Parts: sequence; C-alpha cells; structure tokens
Amino acid sequence: MLNMAEGVARLGALATSPVVAAVAAAFEEAGFELAIVGGPVRDALLGRTTHDLDFTTNARPDDILRIVAPLSTAHWDIGRDFGTIGARIALPGGGAEQVEITTYRADSYDGVTRKPTVEFGDTLEGDLVRRDFTVNAMALRVPSQKLVDPSGGVEDLLAQRLRTPADPAVSFGDDPLRMLRAARFASQLSFDVDSETVSAMQRLRESIRIVSAERIHGELVRLMQTDDPLRGIRLLVETGLMEQFLPEVPALRLEIDEHHHHKDVYEHSLTVVRQAIELEHERHPDAEPDVPLRLAALLHDIGKPATRRLEPGGGVTFHHHDIKGARMARKRLKELRFDAATIDTITTLIELHLRFFGYAEGAWTDSAVRRYVRDAGDELERLHILTRADVTTRNKRKAARLASAYDDIERRIAELAAQEELDAMRPELDGNRIQEVLGIGPGREVGEAYRFLLDLRLDEGVLGEAEAEKRLRDWWAARG
Repeated sequence: MLNMAEGVARLGALATSPVVAAVAAAFEEAGFELAIVGGPVRDALLGRTTHDLDFTTNARPDDILRIVAPLSTAHWDIGRDFGTIGARIALPGGGAEQVEITTYRADSYDGVTRKPTVEFGDTLEGDLVRRDFTVNAMALRVPSQKLVDPSGGVEDLLAQRLRTPADPAVSFGDDPLRMLRAARFASQLSFDVDSETVSAMQRLRESIRIVSAERIHGELVRLMQTDDPLRGIRLLVETGLMEQFLPEVPALRLEIDEHHHHKDVYEHSLTVVRQAIELEHERHPDAEPDVPLRLAALLHDIGKPATRRLEPGGGVTFHHHDIKGARMARKRLKELRFDAATIDTITTLIELHLRFFGYAEGAWTDSAVRRYVRDAGDELERLHILTRADVTTRNKRKAARLASAYDDIERRIAELAAQEELDAMRPELDGNRIQEVLGIGPGREVGEAYRFLLDLRLDEGVLGEAEAEKRLRDWWAARG
C-alpha cells in the first residue's frame, strides 16, 4: 500500500540528490523550467528503485546542450529531433550519472504509422497529458519540489490501477505500442488495467500491426524481464493482442471435450513460466532476468496443437511436438527480430525439453548422460531449470519421483564432469592427428573419423590417446 507521507519524503530526497540539484540549479539560473518526469516520480512514490533520471523542460534542444555541457563528462544529441539530449552528469565525489532531458512535447500522430509529428510544447501540463498512463504522467518541478499531476496519477497509484490520461481509444490510436506497455506495466507494478482501457485494447488490437517488429520485440522482452510476466501475458491473450504477433500462445488454449482428456496446455505453460522464474531466483539469486529461458518456458509446448491426435478410448497424443515446436519458435522469433544466438538458445531448449522424462522411467547409462550433456551444450543449466519447471502435476507422489530423478541426473552429471572433464566433450584426437594416424588429407573422411571418435568418447568415456588411435585404425581397416 502506498504511504503518501513516505512517498513525498522520497520525492524530496530525489529532488535534493547531487545530480538533480546541480541540473535544477543550472536550468533555473538560465531562466528555464525543469521537472523530473515519469518513471522516477512514480517509483519514488512507490518506494521502488529508480534506475533512470528523466527530465522535461521548456528549453529547446540547443539550450539544453548549452546548459548541461559544463556539468557533464559526456553528452549526446542522438534524440535531438525528438527534443531529447542525453548527458552524464559529474558527481561531486567522482563518477557520473546518466540523465535524459527532453523539451516539452505536443505531438500529433497521422493514424497510419506510430511515428509522431514532433511538435514542441510550451507547458508542463500539456506535455504530461499526452503521455501513456496517468501513473507515468506526473512530474516534480525542481528545485521548487512541486508535484504536478493533471490526470490523477496519485489516485491511480493508490488504487493500483493503470489508466490513460486521455480517452484510451485516442491514446492507443495515436500510438498502438501503448497497449503492449499496458501489459508490461501491469506485470511490473502488479497493477490492474481499468475496464475502459481493456475494452479499448480489445477493439484496437489489430492496429498493433502498424508497429515495427523491433518495437514489439522490445516490449515483449521488457514484459518477460518482470517478476510476474503472467499478468501481462494473460492480458495480451484475453484482449486478442497476442494473437497479432505471437499467435502460438493463444493457440495453446486447446478445446477439451468430455471424451478426450489432457491437461490445459495454456495454463500448464503459464505455470511452467512461473516455476522457471522461481527456480531462476532460487539457483541464481543475483542474476539478471533470464529472458531466453522464460520465453522457452512460455513456448515449449507450442507444437502441441499441430501434433494433437485423439486416440480411441479417450487418449490424446502429441508425438514429436518438441521438434515441431522448435521449428515454429524459430520462424516466429525470426519474424520478431530476435538475434540468432537467442533463437538458438530458445529452440534448443524446446527441442530437448522432453529428453529427461525417459530418464525418470529407467536409469540411463553413462553414455546417455554424456549425450544429454553434449546435446545441451552451453544451455545445460537452463535445461535443468526448464525440465524441473515442466513438472506441473498435482500428483504429489509423481512430482516427488520426478524431482528425485532429476536430482539424480544432476548428481551423475557432476560426478562424470569431475571424472572426465565433461565440459570439454571432444575426441582425444583432433583433425590433424586423425590425418597423421590414417595417412589421409583433409576431406569428408576426417569428419567421419572425428564423429566415430566422439561416439566412442560418449559411449565409453576417456580411453587414452594410444587406445583411441588403435580403435581409429581398426575402424578405418574395417571400412575396407
């Protein structure tokens, strides 16, 4: 619950912090207004950590540059066309803090693209009412420390509610990306989105298609970085927005009839995301949010709708949904402009997420464990988390059996790693030595020999170089 007295005290501390005080004094001396705006004000009132300092002013970009230059160790004007100047303001004891300062805006939109026609404004209040949500449309004038809240942002903070300053249909019509931001802030702040805003999201859902894939990608990543992305995911699915850019997720809501029974794949997937985040925090408490892992958890079963088969007697199968799902994920993530490394991570996890369940049904040989490690590669730890998170059964005995089995496989991996340097899973002879032993030059046969030796390494562990050479010669001779 928001305590206003404490919130106001935090605003005062923010206003008198060294960087804010120095910048505010410089703008006041130059005869311009200055206010801290948006997220820093909201977070100070809520008692959340403030990561960025954003200011707004009636000064134009050239004036902003002139004022901040003497205070900064560096400054840049990459956002000048939008009225934004960035700078690193020197701290009294050394070091610097990054700030962004933007001229008041009074933009208009053409309704066809999300690019605004940039127009500078003259008043702080006019700038605030064009922002995305009321809780982000508050400002603190400095150095006077006057809170400016023209749209009722404080009341919405108290009510834990997201609402647009203007008519939501107009706000989202101006900039459809704000609908995705609603989902992100709902998750980030644990706020509810008011009913009128949700209705506008439903009506205008198709307008998100005019937004670039890169911008949608950015908001999806920010949503998945929150502690509770499920709130935002549900909102996107329920409003039909997710259907526009990641339709594989709402497609998980498979129809379940009275004759063929299987778990709700959509709810299961959301549970896997939640459990993966819990395990992430438990195993790596100080790490940054693992977005590839969380996306793999969300998408791990997207191959099920395409592979579902209704069997006689009421059974349902999803044969090879892991392979199908990995292919589907690769295609969709490329369209959303994810980088190749992230796509490889996510699709590898999806493709391997079922591998462990064979272990639970019967202990693997050392060879099988080595292959599991080899196939997971650098994603082994993520695969551990995803596989554990994928157990959502309500049968406590079954859940305990699966957890015990995975404890066992992790123990065996650790033991083999200590014995055999499992992290460096390579044959004992490299390509050059293979050529020397067999008396051949570079070519296809070297690759075949390398794979033969790797299979030996996986099946039998460390052989020693002399034994590996003997086996290689025997294999070569047997080829004729």
